[in-house]
Amino acid sequence: MRQEIRNYLHYLMDLGEEEVFLDQPPMDEGADALMGDRLQTMESLRREAEGCRRCPLGGTRTNSVFGIGNPHAELMFIGEAPGREEDLKGEPFVGAAGQLLDRILKAMGLRRDEVYIANLLKCRPPGNRDPQHEEIEACWHFLERQVETVHPRVICTLGSYSASALLGIHAPLSRLRGRVHAFRGIDVVPTYHPAALLRNPAWKRPTWEDMQRILSLLERSIPG
Repeated sequence: MRQEIRNYLHYLMDLGEEEVFLDQPPMDEGADALMGDRLQTMESLRREAEGCRRCPLGGTRTNSVFGIGNPHAELMFIGEAPGREEDLKGEPFVGAAGQLLDRILKAMGLRRDEVYIANLLKCRPPGNRDPQHEEIEACWHFLERQVETVHPRVICTLGSYSASALLGIHAPLSRLRGRVHAFRGIDVVPTYHPAALLRNPAWKRPTWEDMQRILSLLERSIPG
């Protein structure tokens, strides 16, 4: 119990620390070629998303928000939909929720360029409203191909909509989180969206439990 408390306090402290960059080992030639193929696939999908008009959101967006990160990542995060700042920049999780996600990653001993981050929707819903069923269906092709291309060991869904879409289970997030699910042979760990943690700090503890579960699946130790 003492070690669990220590780890949790370390996590909370890390949420306020500056980002630290660590060196990565070089890839071998085979891995480098695979990375190139995946980058090419992602770029092709990105261009398709930029011209997409499969739902009305394509006509109201400033930018499509495709995804960012390592296409060879072991861990993939899937949020729900872009917000205002993401829509302006064309990159997922760049607002306050994104800053919190970066601090959570740092507490896990990871950084943004080691994981892959995407959203269920690639365009911002007006007023940041919840994703609609028709919009999820229209965007599903892109997310499906992203997961297929990255093929991570673990997917962490952020929020109830991304969890329900991936798992095909319409249930409160409180019933979905706390255990490991599967999507096409990939472990899925649902947890709270960082924006929800900003509104409800009490959810930081269960979120950290979910992050510990992810580290265990990745066979990585908790830093510090």
